[in-house]
Amino acid sequence: MKIYPLNTGNFKLDGGAMFGVVPKSIWTRTNPADEKNMCSWAMRSMLIEDGERLMLIDTGIGEKQSEKFYSYYFLHGEDSLDGNLAKLGFHRDQITDVFLTHLHFDHCGGAIQYNEDRSLLIPAFKNAHYWSTANHWEWSSNPNPREKASFLKENINPIEASGQLQFIERVGDFTTNSFDDFSVFFADGHTESQMIPHIQYKGKTLVFMADLLPSTGHIPLPYVMGYDTRPLLTLSEKEKFLHQAADNDYVLFLEHDSVSECCTVQHTEKGVRLKEKGSFSDFFGS
Repeated sequence: MKIYPLNTGNFKLDGGAMFGVVPKSIWTRTNPADEKNMCSWAMRSMLIEDGERLMLIDTGIGEKQSEKFYSYYFLHGEDSLDGNLAKLGFHRDQITDVFLTHLHFDHCGGAIQYNEDRSLLIPAFKNAHYWSTANHWEWSSNPNPREKASFLKENINPIEASGQLQFIERVGDFTTNSFDDFSVFFADGHTESQMIPHIQYKGKTLVFMADLLPSTGHIPLPYVMGYDTRPLLTLSEKEKFLHQAADNDYVLFLEHDSVSECCTVQHTEKGVRLKEKGSFSDFFGS
């Protein structure tokens, strides 16, 4: 198995929304804001090469939305999904599996694209299975008013119409038999049945954090996003997970941290806190 971090681009979101009830005077210590109160965030995917399988975890925001839509999120930087795949020597047609942690637009927008004459929305990965879970699919297909702006029909309906959609069965909060060397923790605080992959890699447990832990700045328990539908549940899920991560020295892969690709955590007198942070290669080598 070989794993590659893959940044699909950067965008900006309101700092207050990203840190919920935590005051700006505190969260700006780790995530400085611009004059519009916006902070920069990555949209980082993970590419897993395992024998004949080439899996992409999350796809970023994509390129099919309108200029008006993108203007709300201030896309910036030189990274792109296709560009970084090419740097690694891959093409999107080689992807065999697209694993979607959840269906908010910044995680799955790149899963769908227009055809050549922009008359039809089609899967961006024509040879891949698309993996979700049944209860999250139902949740996103009939969204609540709070999340409706994050679940875009143009990202969701074409996947189902393509016949490429597959569901991972949820049994309790942890599914251990999804893929070889790959298990899934289900977290419900941010959105229903968000999937958090746990991957055994080079003797360590590597966890793709999605929106359970967007950045190192979100490690203290009260630092919960205003986007979460059940923030008190996020608190309990996050507390349980972070204790496990500290006990077992998990390496946490950060989807949205614009600086650090990975981190570890440790127990302190103030609770679980950051231990080390850095690039993927800092933890796993080249």
